[in-house]
Amino acid sequence: MKYKSQKVAYWFFAACMLLFSLQIVYGFIMAFAHMGFDGLHQIIPFNVARATHTNLLVMWMLLGFMGAAYFIIPEEADREIYWPRLAYVQLIAFVLVGVTAVIGFHFGWWEGRKFLEIPRPLDYLVVIDVLLFIANIGMTIWKGRRMTTTSMVLFFGLLMAALLYLPGMIDTNNQTTDSYLRWWVVHLWVEGVWELIMGGILAFLLVKLTGVDREIVEKWLYVIVGLTFLSGILGTGHHYYYIGTPRYWLIIGGVFSAMEPLAFLAMAIYGITMWRKAGRHHPNQIALLWTVGTCVMSFVGAGFLGFAHTLPQVNLYTHGTLVTAMHGHLAFWGAYAMLILAIISYSLPLMTGRKRYKGPTASLAFWASNIGMLAMTVAFGIAGVAQVTLERRMGLDFLDVQKEIQVHFLGLVIAASLFTVGAGAFIYDFIRYGMPNAEPTGSPLEDGDGDQDESSDAELAPEVAE
Repeated sequence: MKYKSQKVAYWFFAACMLLFSLQIVYGFIMAFAHMGFDGLHQIIPFNVARATHTNLLVMWMLLGFMGAAYFIIPEEADREIYWPRLAYVQLIAFVLVGVTAVIGFHFGWWEGRKFLEIPRPLDYLVVIDVLLFIANIGMTIWKGRRMTTTSMVLFFGLLMAALLYLPGMIDTNNQTTDSYLRWWVVHLWVEGVWELIMGGILAFLLVKLTGVDREIVEKWLYVIVGLTFLSGILGTGHHYYYIGTPRYWLIIGGVFSAMEPLAFLAMAIYGITMWRKAGRHHPNQIALLWTVGTCVMSFVGAGFLGFAHTLPQVNLYTHGTLVTAMHGHLAFWGAYAMLILAIISYSLPLMTGRKRYKGPTASLAFWASNIGMLAMTVAFGIAGVAQVTLERRMGLDFLDVQKEIQVHFLGLVIAASLFTVGAGAFIYDFIRYGMPNAEPTGSPLEDGDGDQDESSDAELAPEVAE
């Protein structure tokens, strides 16, 4: 850690881990409900659990991105965060809004719009909070000693994420118009500007962890940005197939959605290539494992599995089924969750001066969570194919089909339990790292771009006693 103000990222990551834990809890509530054990229905109905599960996902990932930006931008701009106190205020405000929204869901206070359930008054507070965040990192870059491609891609990804939240706040009484605008938020976030954020964080990590020249790493960013905008924007059309929009969206959505895996394929090649070109053996190998794992798993989950059911001829049957859940879980995990865990794994030793990445718990966290998530994906896939066959092809009633596929959720719960062991190990390690140091600790090895501004690994504080 080069600057004192970077430690603000720790508190964003801490809130991140808390909400991640809660999301897992609500995931189990839903899984048991699918199995027929819905004993909490009177307290937490399935629709409430689902809304809470998905909104906690968005909240903890946004906190992760904010924490990543507060850690990365000072190093990239070569200066302290412009308004450190504002960062703390913004964190507290964001968490309060999120907690209020989740509690509100349990009392029926929501908009009822899929993925955008947060009540309108809280929407305005979210916008204000995110604008404060954008202003803070924007001023840090503007007043910094340098502007890098990595910092600018990260900044514009975050800025566009804030702006693309606004279409979801446009009032309309037309269902088609509402769905049309809603996907501007949901799709253009996760398959558009979030990919820019992903590219920026990946570039930073690969420069730090591999020792490959910054110029080479950042050239790949241009490729990823180009492919993202080429395919991602018009790829929104695969959500417009059957909501009452003109039929030309079948062609546009089909063609450009088929191109979307190219961006994730480029990321996979990008990560593996940088890893193979690594000019040094970085001591924090677990952070490198999470980083390269992000590139590979995002291609499998977001790219390959997304393509598998995005064409109109297939989507006609799979839309809104557990096949979508199969794609969604591995896509979010591979593209964004693993990336956040990667930046946490890299930054915690620098913020605390402790090297817990050398312990067995860190390896358990990676392998158990990833194997568990892959097994969950398989379980969702089998249940989804059975659902499509029975419901969409054979015409059985929805609830009758749900009873038929209950058995598949036993496998899902077992897989989710393994995933939870991995996630729990990561959170346990996070807690054991302890609080960040008051002063900069230095960073293991010098920058990959040749900047002589970081200390050697030997200068880190001693490890915490196990």
